[in-house]
Amino acid sequence: MRILGFSLLTISLMLAVPVYGQEARNDVTPAGQSDIVIAARTQIGVTTKYDPAYVGLKYPGGDVPISKGVCTDVVIRALRKARKLDLQKLVHEDMRRNFSKYPKIWGLKRTDKNIDHRRVPNLRTFFKRKGWSLPVSKKKENYKPGDLVTCTVAGKLPHIMIVSDRKTSDGTPVVIHNIGSGAREEARLFEFPLTGHYRVR
Repeated sequence: MRILGFSLLTISLMLAVPVYGQEARNDVTPAGQSDIVIAARTQIGVTTKYDPAYVGLKYPGGDVPISKGVCTDVVIRALRKARKLDLQKLVHEDMRRNFSKYPKIWGLKRTDKNIDHRRVPNLRTFFKRKGWSLPVSKKKENYKPGDLVTCTVAGKLPHIMIVSDRKTSDGTPVVIHNIGSGAREEARLFEFPLTGHYRVR
């Protein structure tokens, strides 16, 4: 069975810690960003599994069953619901026109609309090409609700998270993501080395 570049061993390293609990609080949300957070939050308790299996999808608007998915599916679903942005279609069309600009990590020689948009390195490339990139920093105040943040888990696994409009008691934003146990809202923004910071325009 093909998967999104992960083995069972590496998936086990991504098991999530408990959610942020009582440390988080509501925070002021900049106009135009809370819709992404709200859309992402609706997946909590609904998407309960992490499943990186390769699946054939309809096009456009394809999705795996809402009960499962990977980190990218949280972002894909949130942007579809909040902004009517279909990353499956957008990434596929951009890759088809600019295939040489995208990573060749998987040895692909052509696009695959079933999986291209579900891979973090491809999303990072697409976001950068769209002009959504922001500087990566360790300053918590630089991360706003609805921002997308990428990182590396266990030294090599690419991961993506959505910055929440809630914060821990020290003012650090929490994130909404699926890192092993379904969609959750957790205090893990700076837990892993950050590789990208993006804001949907």
